Amino acid sequence: MSEWIAACKVDDVEEEDVIPFRHEGKHLAIYRSPAGEFYCTDGICSHERAFLARGLVMGHLVECPKHNARFDYRTGEAKRAPAREAIRTYPVKVEDGTVYVDPGGDE
Repeated sequence: MSEWIAACKVDDVEEEDVIPFRHEGKHLAIYRSPAGEFYCTDGICSHERAFLARGLVMGHLVECPKHNARFDYRTGEAKRAPAREAIRTYPVKVEDGTVYVDPGGDE
């Protein structure tokens, strides 16, 4: 069962950028792709527990600010060492200018 939570407004996230979102103690990251699509992942790097929302977004990748590990935010796949473990992704939908996340769901 989906539990859609309002995470932010569409205008809160620039294209090719990331912002933090916290829900019930869980750190998440909301991304906006170069094409204007929205994605959500765990907000903590799987390698050294740094906040991904402080990282650099390039195309469909987010680079961890601590050791430069990279993840594809669409799939969660680790794309560059030192990260080897993927990060979790979450379903996202946009309605009436608001970005919603299902923090209990898994894509």
